[in-house]
Amino acid sequence: MTEKRVTTKNRAGIHARPASLIVKVATKFASKISMIKEAENETINAKSIMGIITLAAGYNTSLLIRAEGPDEAEAVQALSDLFERRFEED
Repeated sequence: MTEKRVTTKNRAGIHARPASLIVKVATKFASKISMIKEAENETINAKSIMGIITLAAGYNTSLLIRAEGPDEAEAVQALSDLFERRFEED
């Protein structure tokens, strides 16, 4: 299992466009990928756009990306890169 904590840095948080980017990246990997909003003890499948949107991750929300599988490290890195780039929004 590989994990990494990320923070939503774009002002609008995770809305439809960032959620679709997360799903697009996540579905490229064979690993099971979860996103966890620890403050509310909520875990979702990162390959589900509806799950991601229901996280309601606004600006400066801390999330944990967790992956388990053959390409887990690459999956976590690719998703954390999206967060670092602020989903190309700011």
